[in-house]
Amino acid sequence: MSRLLRIITFGIMSALLASLITACASNNGKTSSISKPVWPAPPATTRIVFEQSFSTPEEFGIEKGLWQWIGDFVFGADDHRMIRPMAIVTTDKRHIFVADPGVRGVHRFDRHDNSYKLIKGKNGFDLPSPVALTSDSAGNVFVTDSKLARVFIIPHDSNFLQPFELDTELQQPTGISIEPKSGNIYLVDTAQHQILVFDASGKLINRFGKHGIHPGEFNYPTMVSQQDGTLFVTDALNYRIQLFDLNGEYLSSFGQAGQSSGYQARPKGVATDEDGNIYVVDALLNNVQLFDASGQYLMTIGEQGQRPGQFWLPTGIYISPQQKIYVADSHNRRIQVFRYLSDTGSGL
Repeated sequence: MSRLLRIITFGIMSALLASLITACASNNGKTSSISKPVWPAPPATTRIVFEQSFSTPEEFGIEKGLWQWIGDFVFGADDHRMIRPMAIVTTDKRHIFVADPGVRGVHRFDRHDNSYKLIKGKNGFDLPSPVALTSDSAGNVFVTDSKLARVFIIPHDSNFLQPFELDTELQQPTGISIEPKSGNIYLVDTAQHQILVFDASGKLINRFGKHGIHPGEFNYPTMVSQQDGTLFVTDALNYRIQLFDLNGEYLSSFGQAGQSSGYQARPKGVATDEDGNIYVVDALLNNVQLFDASGQYLMTIGEQGQRPGQFWLPTGIYISPQQKIYVADSHNRRIQVFRYLSDTGSGL
C-alpha cells in the first residue's frame, strides 16, 4: 500500500512539475511579446509609460505556493480572474483593491506577502454593484454600491466588508473621496444630482448641487476625486469636469460634448497627478485624456483595442502617491498600470 501511495504521489508531483514548466514557458513568452508604449510618441519627451496589465493574481505577480499548486491540480483551480473591474485604490504602498460587480465583491492583491483575497461580507454577503473605492489615512477602504444604495467599509486589518452607517438615506451613491486632513467623506449621489459631505462618523455636514446645466449644477454626476483642497467631479451628462473647493463653492469647469480629442463623450473616472494634470477616462472614446490644471487639453492615452495601452469601455482611474496610474479597463477585464514621469523629474 505504501509503495502504491509513493507511485501516486510521484505521479502527481511529476504532472505538477510539468504544469509549472509549461506555465512558466507560457508566461515568459507572453511577457517577451508585449511592447511597452509611451506617450507622447517619440521624439517628444515621454510623460506616460505603460508598465503592465493584470487580470489574475498570477498576472499581477502573486505566485502560488506548492500546496496551492497541488490543491489546484487535485481539486481544480479557483478562477480569480476579473470580470468587470470598475474602480481601484491602493493603501499602505502594498495593497491594491479592485471593485468588480462581475464577482460581486472587491479583489485585494498583496505582492509583498504574496496573497490574494476576494473580499465580501461575512456569511457570503456580496455586493451586486460596487462602483467606487477610496481609502482613509488609517488604511480603511470604503466601497459604494449603487444598487444597494449603501456605503461599506473594509477595515485595514479585515478580510470582510461591513456596512458603514450614514445618518442620511442615499438614492444612488457612486463616486467617493475622503479628504485626508479632516477625514470628511465626499459622496456623489447620481440620482439626486448632488454631492453629500459626511464627517468621519457618518454625520451629514453639507450637500451641494442640483439638477441643471449651470455652473455648480449637475446632470447625473458620477465620480469625484480631490487634491490639495480641490474637488474634481465628473458631471457626466453635462460632458464636463467641475471643480469645487471643500465647502462646495464652485471654482471652474472644462469640457463639452464631442467625439474628438479634448472633447467628452462618456466621461467616467477622474484623477490628478502630482503636477496638477487632470486625467479623464472616457468610456465611449475608449481613452484617457489629459488636461492641465486650467482645463486645457494636453494629450490622449489609448484607443479601442486589446493591446497594451488600448481600452474597451474603461471606467475608473486612480493615481497613487508613487505616481502609478491604474485604469479599470472594464470590458477587457483587466487593470492597466502606467507610470507618470513628472516635469520635475520626480516621477517614479
